[in-house]
Amino acid sequence: MNKAEMLEALQRQTKLRPTHVKRVVDAIFDPQDGVISKQIKRGGKVTIAGFGTFDRRNHKARDVNSVFTGRTVRVKARKIPGFRAGVSLKEAMR
Repeated sequence: MNKAEMLEALQRQTKLRPTHVKRVVDAIFDPQDGVISKQIKRGGKVTIAGFGTFDRRNHKARDVNSVFTGRTVRVKARKIPGFRAGVSLKEAMR
């Protein structure tokens, strides 16, 4: 499901206007200004009971072998977004 399909499904399920549904989805999931991204950029986490937790994960710097050159290349430390599914979501998938 892509974003357009998600907006359409939410609009059908909630009976809200498409513009309102889009505003809500953007307010939550927008990569720059969304509630989730703002919180994890600050190092916090967002927990939605029964669904899961969004957080920021820190990857340490490390050496890897380049597939193209065969040489060892240093990969910088970085911060990436992470998600851990909640128990209810995991059980729903079974």
